[in-house]
Amino acid sequence: MTTSPWSAADLPDLHGRTAIVTGANSGIGRVAAQELARAGAAVTLAVRDTKKGDGAATSMTGDVTVRQLDLADLSSVRSFAAGTNGTVNILVDNAGIMAAPEGRTVDGFEMQIGTNHLGHFALTNLLLPQITDRVVVVSSELHRNGKIDLDDLNFERRPYKPWAAYSQSKLANLLFVLELERRLTEAGSSIRATAAHPGYAATNLQGRSSNPLINLVTAIGNRLIAQSDTMGALPTLYAASADIPGGTYIGPDGFRHMRGHPAVDSPASQALDAATARGLWELSEKLTGVHFPLNPSATD
Repeated sequence: MTTSPWSAADLPDLHGRTAIVTGANSGIGRVAAQELARAGAAVTLAVRDTKKGDGAATSMTGDVTVRQLDLADLSSVRSFAAGTNGTVNILVDNAGIMAAPEGRTVDGFEMQIGTNHLGHFALTNLLLPQITDRVVVVSSELHRNGKIDLDDLNFERRPYKPWAAYSQSKLANLLFVLELERRLTEAGSSIRATAAHPGYAATNLQGRSSNPLINLVTAIGNRLIAQSDTMGALPTLYAASADIPGGTYIGPDGFRHMRGHPAVDSPASQALDAATARGLWELSEKLTGVHFPLNPSATD
């Protein structure tokens, strides 16, 4: 007997559970938030632009709240965490920017590593004492092109290249999951850290680079090759709800993991480098001033 591929209709009943989704006003974040709310979760849309967040919320059914969060500003991250009351069952670190022109966050970080990794690193650790089930971090298959430069994470000395910076930030997402899962296990926590990527999904991330030719190529690709944001959100939803081990990486099961239904994927070897993961964690703590809040389990 064959079984149908997993879809959002297979989400379990989430009534009585809470979820936070960053970057939930558009793209796969919006779809993920919408489906989690449809399944019964009380969902917070954590968005930089609350007007756009309110617009997204109006199309969703269920218990949906909009709150302001700017991941490129650590004071905003701290304010959001301080204003989060009660239990958070699921945190989805989804928000991101892609191949952006060179820029700096409020705190002076390179914009892509600052938004895609450091902002989420701070948010996750600040919320971790309230999280009960799992953290889902959304990466990209472009992590395979990534290289972490711990001596120049913020492109202060090397020439800035938008795609190199993006790939570094997406590799950082997976290294973050690897080290977070290790620390959670060491602390005896039942929280799971998982990762997902949407494959090639048509979202508003594309077409915003500083290169008009690349914007044109991605626009054509969105029309001819990419799958919908609805399909692209399925790996995130699966990683957020399925009974899978911590550290699992979920992506589409189709051609070159670009399209299809969610399935377990294998990250690149550099995403499994435990020494680099520890080094990135320690550097991230230094840069953000935020530390892992759980104590290791007592040992005999």
